[in-house]
Amino acid sequence: MIEHSGLPRLSIASLGGTVSMQAAAVGCGVTPTLDCEQQLLQVPQLREMAQLNVTSLCLVPSASLSFRALLDVLAWARCEVERGARAVILTQGTDSLEETAYFLDLLWPFDAPLVMTGAMRSASQPGNDGPANLLAAAQVALAQGSSGRGVLVVMNDQVHCAARVRKTASLAMAAFESPGFGPLGEVVEGVATYRHPPDRREVLPLPGRTDQRVALLEACLDADTALLQAVPTLGYDGLVIAGFGAGHVSGSWSDVLEHMTPTMPVIIATRTGKGPTAGATYGFSGSEIDLQKKGVHMAGQLCPRKCRILLWLLIGTDRQHELPRWLPS
Repeated sequence: MIEHSGLPRLSIASLGGTVSMQAAAVGCGVTPTLDCEQQLLQVPQLREMAQLNVTSLCLVPSASLSFRALLDVLAWARCEVERGARAVILTQGTDSLEETAYFLDLLWPFDAPLVMTGAMRSASQPGNDGPANLLAAAQVALAQGSSGRGVLVVMNDQVHCAARVRKTASLAMAAFESPGFGPLGEVVEGVATYRHPPDRREVLPLPGRTDQRVALLEACLDADTALLQAVPTLGYDGLVIAGFGAGHVSGSWSDVLEHMTPTMPVIIATRTGKGPTAGATYGFSGSEIDLQKKGVHMAGQLCPRKCRILLWLLIGTDRQHELPRWLPS
């Protein structure tokens, strides 16, 4: 802890990712190297803004994070708030940032903000964005208007809602958007401003079970049903499908799903990246009307990857029967 009398307490942890990466030698590629203390050396302003509690929880590419690891991260963050932290910041890789933010948001019970950020350029690249994103994350975390908004993602001076944010570009600096909604707010000259007051939040209890498995498949042209039929036989507890258009599958997939829904929850989302699934427009075999009659749940605005996270947590808390209430229209 770095003590400064009268300043708010801010807890910051690193999980790894591009923001922590450097190249050991020319041509070797970057790997997680910088711990949280080393990342903060590039942002000396933070020590004038808050009393800092700094730790490195892990240093891994974000694709290697797991739900169980995130539960450990959540336990640390909860403990920090209970010990008096005004807010918590996590730095991690951007590849899974939209998923980890939503996972933590569903379980974050405090008004104190949990702010997540990362970088699109590694620490060894010219113009790396990690320090600027970390500073903006701290400005958001300490802003009065951030209270009660749950988990926030701060990238490129924009503030995004965990349920809506997506990584929409592989390498571009402006890689994060909230399609169809836009950001919640932005950081202008060091000040976080929001477009709307916080929405009412509801969170889930901690899962009592963590061995459940939820499959994610994508519908595509002329796909056979072999993988789909195998899902129940492989021990999965739920299924999410990234469907065509407004949440559609082929007629042959629809026939298989009819036999699956009595024994496991199935969600159909849209693979398009923007917009909701339909509810009552199309009536062909494999349409949303047909699928709902067969017991399939329509995802609404929630993307396929986040549907999988929601279903995993609902099964883990024995609340899968509440699924329709948690899917935003």
